[in-house]
Amino acid sequence: MIMSQSSPTDRTAAAGRVAHLLAHDLVQPVAPFVTQFVTRLLGDARPLGVIFYGSALRAPDPDGILDFYVIVEHLEDWTSGYLSREANRILPPNVEYHELPIGGRTIRAKVAILSIAQFRRMTGRATLDTTVWARFCQPVRLVWVREPDAADAILACIIRAVGQAGRWAAALGPAQGTADDYWLALFAHTYGAELRVENGRRPRSLLQGQEARYRRLLPDVWRADGLPFRSEGDQLTPQLTPELRRKMYEGWWLRGRLGRVLNVSRLFKGAFTFEGGARYIAWKIRRHSGIELPLGPFSERHPLVCLPYLLWKLRQAGFFRRRG
Repeated sequence: MIMSQSSPTDRTAAAGRVAHLLAHDLVQPVAPFVTQFVTRLLGDARPLGVIFYGSALRAPDPDGILDFYVIVEHLEDWTSGYLSREANRILPPNVEYHELPIGGRTIRAKVAILSIAQFRRMTGRATLDTTVWARFCQPVRLVWVREPDAADAILACIIRAVGQAGRWAAALGPAQGTADDYWLALFAHTYGAELRVENGRRPRSLLQGQEARYRRLLPDVWRADGLPFRSEGDQLTPQLTPELRRKMYEGWWLRGRLGRVLNVSRLFKGAFTFEGGARYIAWKIRRHSGIELPLGPFSERHPLVCLPYLLWKLRQAGFFRRRG
């Protein structure tokens, strides 16, 4: 059995290994249609960077939905109306839906917008919102970047996100277990905090194909954080004091309940700020049922406000009868 109590030198070395692994993640190649889509999406815009993440990264599918975060220096740097921009300032991130023709087919994506200051705040220890750091502790790709300093700023936020995740994994996971056990416990809790509709296999799917990455990360994240732990074979035992564990449980209780409030609030905000949301809903319905959902200008702009109308149109089209 090995007891790991990090010295300042050990912590620095571990932090360097974490940074190296995450930087390596960021620069891995992606499918050409992904970079082509981002180039078309940006046009003349010059954000700090564009991060590709999510299920389409884990399993590329040109017919599915790509997921991006656009990181800007200032929210004013991204084309959007005043109301949308102010809503993003109060409750980030805003989400947009885009469709673009790439290589003879239509590529679709959800695009979230964050300023670099928001990105830093939402990956830091003080944040009560799990939304951002829980995504960016997973493998992501930096598919467009303005300059080296921008890449460094984005990498620093991702390092913070992974540090957050590792710390919470130690508190929310078992008293002793494998690295997989701690990551699975973490993802089960973060999905629960976000009220996301996922089956019980979802946390496991996040690890599939990336087990070695997550197993390498966790001990070094703990070392870099100064968190003592014992290791024996593949078994890890974080040495959290009862006081620290109690405080972290209390902290997670607050985050879990606030997460539900934040996600309901984001749904409400999305009724007014989810640009292209009606086209996204219409595409999902067409993909799963073959039914074309006609959209007017107002429902195009405010899909959730018009949801009762859209449901009525679906009923007219026989959507519910087909499933009765």
